[in-house]
Amino acid sequence: MAVEIRPITFPDRLGTRESVEFERYAEFAIDIEVERWGDDRLAYTPAEMLAMYRDETYEMRQAFAAWDGGACVGRTITWWERDPAAKTGTVIVEVASAYRRQGLGSRLLEHAERVITDLGRSTYMGWVDYPIAQLDLPGPRLAAPDGDATIPAELPSVRFATRHGYVIGQLERSSALDIDGRVEEFRTESARRESAASDYRLVGWIDHVPEALVDSYAAARARMVLDVPAGGLTIDEEQWDADRVRSHESQAIDGGRNLLVQAAVAPDGSIAGYTELELPPGKTVAYQSDTLVLAAHRGHRLGMRMKLANLVRLGEIAPERTKIYTWNADENAHMLAINIALGFEPHGMSAEFQRG
Repeated sequence: MAVEIRPITFPDRLGTRESVEFERYAEFAIDIEVERWGDDRLAYTPAEMLAMYRDETYEMRQAFAAWDGGACVGRTITWWERDPAAKTGTVIVEVASAYRRQGLGSRLLEHAERVITDLGRSTYMGWVDYPIAQLDLPGPRLAAPDGDATIPAELPSVRFATRHGYVIGQLERSSALDIDGRVEEFRTESARRESAASDYRLVGWIDHVPEALVDSYAAARARMVLDVPAGGLTIDEEQWDADRVRSHESQAIDGGRNLLVQAAVAPDGSIAGYTELELPPGKTVAYQSDTLVLAAHRGHRLGMRMKLANLVRLGEIAPERTKIYTWNADENAHMLAINIALGFEPHGMSAEFQRG
């Protein structure tokens, strides 16, 4: 039977007749993460995926799956900012191991890219994660425009990307921090830093930013894609307001994920920086997502203060979470130095590709 590619419909809820293909699609994505890392700790659950995919207020998504009979053997996900000024779209392509090197990936990529082309956009983005053991492959290596890291040119996904005209725009380090039994250590260090703190105060919350700070928080989140290193990537601006903040929170909660945030508040009452931990459902890990200190407020050691305070809070509310994963641009020396000081160790690399 020939492998068929067709679009995936995002159902209203899971566990229905209409959700069967989506659930198989989501389970295939989990299988790929297990193949890559050995377990599902970095995989989205079907509920998380559905909550994210169905929310089309600020980002749109289109998925395709490859089917051999009733088995999902490949998938794509394409997403893009709804803002008419945006110029890019992101595509991810994954194929089951038994179906690789048979042209299926190229067929899936064509479907995914066509979505972006039909929007009138010509810049395609994508990324691939690599466990650290894969980075020792011998032979020629590729570098990004900025930073010192390299990855093997002969990795199959790298060859696939370059064959289709993609180049590496940025390399991100994936790092892991073992926090089991360290909450008192973090608490002591956090208290020491707070006792000598400047006029910036810390405010923390779970899931919902306080109403009094939501507009300032939205303004800070809008700076995230603009103020962090971008390497050779074309990065679209993100339009953030209070409604988008609430949408972000609802999307996480609907998928069973909690958000743990610490923000630094400047003397004028505006948010000077923030850090966010995501707590996925049913796992013993947390993901370090955004950490940003706005350019005008740097030099006050806010990054370490915010991270320490969030680690203390994590240990208090979710002691079962014993490991944190984070991703940082290889050229982001300042944030990498903070993470190394906290004890993060290399876990892998993420290659950010771009075409157009």
